[in-house]
Amino acid sequence: MKNVVLTTLDATRKDVFGLYGNTKGLTPFMDSLKGRSVVFSKCQSAGPYTQASFPAILCSGYYLDYGKPEGLAPQRTLVSEVLQKAGIYTAGFHSNPYCSSMLGWERGWDIFYDSLDDALDDERLPYVSGSVINGKVTDWLTSHTGKKEYTPFFLWLHYMDVHEPYMPERKFVDMVDPSITINQDEMYALFENTLLKRDVSDPAKVSLLKRLYDVQVREVDSYVESLFKSMEILGLLKDTCVIITSDHGDEFNEHGGLSHDDKLYSELIDVPLVIYGAGENGTCTDVVSSVDIPPTILHLFGVEPTASFQGQSMLPLAKRTVKGAFGEAINQKNIKGGDISKDSYYFRAGDMKLIYRADTQQSELYNLEDDPHEQHNIAGSGNDTGKLQLELKPRIRRWIRKENERNTS
Repeated sequence: MKNVVLTTLDATRKDVFGLYGNTKGLTPFMDSLKGRSVVFSKCQSAGPYTQASFPAILCSGYYLDYGKPEGLAPQRTLVSEVLQKAGIYTAGFHSNPYCSSMLGWERGWDIFYDSLDDALDDERLPYVSGSVINGKVTDWLTSHTGKKEYTPFFLWLHYMDVHEPYMPERKFVDMVDPSITINQDEMYALFENTLLKRDVSDPAKVSLLKRLYDVQVREVDSYVESLFKSMEILGLLKDTCVIITSDHGDEFNEHGGLSHDDKLYSELIDVPLVIYGAGENGTCTDVVSSVDIPPTILHLFGVEPTASFQGQSMLPLAKRTVKGAFGEAINQKNIKGGDISKDSYYFRAGDMKLIYRADTQQSELYNLEDDPHEQHNIAGSGNDTGKLQLELKPRIRRWIRKENERNTS
């Protein structure tokens, strides 16, 4: 494999994809990739919001490995750093402030664009659009690959457009749901008065938020299609593997809330994962994790695994070991940077999933085959949680143990 492109879609739930059974036609282009892709049906995010999920996606680590984070911990190794040392050209394009150079995420990139200094077309949208990202990516690809021989590249690009405040353009609304008649000012008012307040008292408003969200999913599908077309025009697609995933999902009152806070249920943790053009295709039904993405990228380039990475390559499918998936979060609401004393964790093995809140010492257990929407907590009903507890116990507040070890050594 000559090149690898990692495409991450912010706040995009797995269940909006036709690949995973959605019938609304929201992702027609990405669905069309199935024949040349491996589709992972049980990929789990390592956290329910960007700060908790991206250490897995780009560093093959977990959010609280070093206690309460303040930007990217210096102990972490980005996949870009490993590839850059191996002679691969690295380029990153995104507009998520939580992955900005200000917080240390620029390490190891030959070119890094995070948009923080750019003016926004609409100040109500805290990110640049996917069309802007695509324009910058296409310009860079044209320049980098315009010579007869070019350095193989790893490209990461991140589309923010599915993220709230859910203000899609009219052309996309008409494409998906013409019955939506409100304008963008009214969309923003819905965001301010309902979503920001986590007010789920009016089902009609929650439903409208979800319909606007679906429109933005269709919008992002069009950006992915444009990216593929650009690579095809440049003659790159035949030599390029593309990984498509999301950092987390969004909630629409499945568990009493909106947006993406510190909950660890499927609407936030179940994420799409499609690997296109890697020489394998089909559906993998094993549980995998976002922490497995960086080792997979190294494998595709033929680069040796890095000791600090906690995941494993998902390819080749026949050689991977099924390990389950872990994730964690802290409450982000009341304390700047999050309240590490209000921490929660999950571990999933097969279709069994254990959630544990350390601050309240409460556990929830779900059989996802029987209860995919996690509505019936079966913890304490004679169900054996021993294996799942063994996986979780050494991870709970592990930074405190590490600090104690340092103080006594």
